[in-house]
Amino acid sequence: MKRKLNHDATMDGIMRQTPAAVRVVLQHGMLCVGCPIASFHTISDAAREHHLDEEQLRCDLEAAIEAGWGA
Repeated sequence: MKRKLNHDATMDGIMRQTPAAVRVVLQHGMLCVGCPIASFHTISDAAREHHLDEEQLRCDLEAAIEAGWGA
């Protein structure tokens, strides 16, 4: 069953719950890993701050999470 990320999920929470998401964050050129603001930034916030396509970022994170669940 594929789960969707909540709109209020923080970048820090996503990376803590699914370490596979860290790779996606880094591939998008984001420095959320270890950033003190990551515990407050949602996916929307992070995409806006880094000038990224939010839907693509969300899709990539969800794919990483889905792959991580099968591990």
